[in-house]
Amino acid sequence: MSGMVISAMEENWFGADVIRRLAEIYEQLYLRPGGEGAAAYVEVVRRGKHVREKDLSHFITSPQDSCVWEQTPAGQVRVITLQQRADFELFLQIMAHRCEPVAIHPTQGASILDGVANWRNIETHREEYIRETVAKGEQPDWDAEFRRFISDKRNYLDALIILSTGPYSGIPAAEMNLEEKAWLSLSYTIRKSHECTHFLCRRLYREKIDPIWDELVADAVGLYAAFGSCDPNTAELFLGIRNGVYRDGRLQIYAGPEEREALARRIHAVLPEIRKACAELPEGSSPYELAIRMEEKKESIWG
Repeated sequence: MSGMVISAMEENWFGADVIRRLAEIYEQLYLRPGGEGAAAYVEVVRRGKHVREKDLSHFITSPQDSCVWEQTPAGQVRVITLQQRADFELFLQIMAHRCEPVAIHPTQGASILDGVANWRNIETHREEYIRETVAKGEQPDWDAEFRRFISDKRNYLDALIILSTGPYSGIPAAEMNLEEKAWLSLSYTIRKSHECTHFLCRRLYREKIDPIWDELVADAVGLYAAFGSCDPNTAELFLGIRNGVYRDGRLQIYAGPEEREALARRIHAVLPEIRKACAELPEGSSPYELAIRMEEKKESIWG
């Protein structure tokens, strides 16, 4: 036996069928947040119990929905994009908040779920193990094999990146001097690259996690993926900073009121170094190479 099961046939999905395909793997998506749904969540996620009523009418879905595999230096990750804001929030309530109807902040446009139980992988492995063991004339001991199988978390825990659509960091197209359609397309590129960078850094540099630095790196990678460069003014704009002074924006998520002014000045001072690191990349480099280079330069740039 191979030992590691590949999640749900590594193929890309597009259209209104995306949620249904995902629900076949993660059956908690059939549940509605709150009440009975929240009560059933534990049985479905922790014990692999199947859902009887496979109803997905609580999702709107869209022909623009997608689920694609993104290759990073830290491995593949499934990237799910939901066109309807209501679907994005519902997905997070179920998958990230244990099927509780919590409020999703309107500024949140993406999320990483690392460690989602994939019981379909376990079931597939169980069938394969029993079939091969019986074929060899031996008595299957699934309990022992189950413990061995789940001892390697890669066998059954998935990483998912969920994206919404809309202008990146809530910045209107006019402020970027771009047409609406062009800015929405670039926003998707930035958002996907940003979240995949978080995935990469959490896998490869877990011991070096620093929330503010991680945001700077992820935004820089997103800018490089979208524009081929990292403009400090745009990077500041994303965080709500103008010329080293905090105005209003995303920085408030990562720092309290008493920290923001000092952080804004510090970010303003280091962004030219980040632009320089970006400019030093060989032509045609993957955006993720910038993330690796930035981590290598972290001590000299950020301290």
